[in-house]
Amino acid sequence: MSEIHYAPQGAEAGTARRAMIDSQLRTCGVNEPWVLSALASVAREDYLPAANRAAAYIDRAVPLGNGRALPAPLFHGKVLGAAEPTAQDKVLVVTAGSDYLAAVVARLAGSVDKVDAADLGKGLPGTGYSLILIDGAAGEVPAVLNDALAADGRIVTGLVEKGVSRLALGRKVAGAVSYITLADLGIPAIAELAAPKHWSF
Repeated sequence: MSEIHYAPQGAEAGTARRAMIDSQLRTCGVNEPWVLSALASVAREDYLPAANRAAAYIDRAVPLGNGRALPAPLFHGKVLGAAEPTAQDKVLVVTAGSDYLAAVVARLAGSVDKVDAADLGKGLPGTGYSLILIDGAAGEVPAVLNDALAADGRIVTGLVEKGVSRLALGRKVAGAVSYITLADLGIPAIAELAAPKHWSF
């Protein structure tokens, strides 16, 4: 078993982070040493409101306020495993109230930009991204993100379909992004990325 390096934090937080790695991630198939080391190196509690920091390492989403939530550790582990970020990647992280995922992927990728889901209508910080990560579940991935993805680039996101959230991997081929679903997961929906409502008669 590869050694996992933990960030020097308080003893209690360090113990909780080890438990997250061993009891939540490894037991659910997240075993890539580079994924575990990246997650072990970032203190989740630093990206939560003070009132909810004690819940940083529970196995479910943690409320951030205003209807937003930090997804469970398993989601982040699965996202990184599916994305396989490298030093050659130019990454955009679509956040939803927390910069935690951006901080983690910054340990792995060549460059990382971030944009809050609520600000997508104002434009993106760049274009030509080889990898886009959405930190939650989208009912519909906005066209602005597809347009910002480089040819053969990939998107890893949660997708909400008929009330069920699934982890999905998309790849851009011939100008279009096609998705495959990887796993059913409990993923908090991002309100700003909800699918538009359609009238039915």
